Amino acid sequence: MRSWWILLTLLCLPCCQRQVPRSILPADAEMRPGDIVFRRGGSMASNAVLLADRSGHYSHVGIVVDSCGVMMVVHAVPGEPEYEGAPDRVKMERPERFFSSLNACEGEICRAHDSIAARRAASAALAVYRRGVLFDHDYDSNDTTKLYCTQLVIESYRKAGVELTGPPTHTYDLALLQCTCWLPSDIYLSQDIYSVRAFE
Repeated sequence: MRSWWILLTLLCLPCCQRQVPRSILPADAEMRPGDIVFRRGGSMASNAVLLADRSGHYSHVGIVVDSCGVMMVVHAVPGEPEYEGAPDRVKMERPERFFSSLNACEGEICRAHDSIAARRAASAALAVYRRGVLFDHDYDSNDTTKLYCTQLVIESYRKAGVELTGPPTHTYDLALLQCTCWLPSDIYLSQDIYSVRAFE
């Protein structure tokens, strides 16, 4: 069973496009381990997420980790394999690439009030990446052997002792998918985090 957005994307058009790829991340943007990064994409898939997430502004989310002293973003995303033919899995990349105009037209950095828990969450997310966990195309919130983007962040913080949000409440009963899942706004509206910087 494939992702629910395959059906929804047929109804959507891109909201933004950049002819010359660049990073929308400001050069002086500061990131810390455990920061939660949001982006709004211009692809049909991103617009499908926004169509489903009526109360949200962003279509994708990741978590910042410290990889040997370098800030990186760990996130779970479909359609961006490491190489042709590779399965979709949790990936790690530089923030500048995460916020490439190929994938983002707006972005925001949010930070947990509890800095110790944030570091623990970052460590948990880095461990998920190192295990090569696959992307969950079924969006099964009860299955942590595979993860989708919001689930990755929520589970990482849960392992650090922070419940960013309650149980998933967004239910879809479509021909290609039946699930109840979390969407980016569920994390963005959490009382445990605050905005550090928004940009476009």
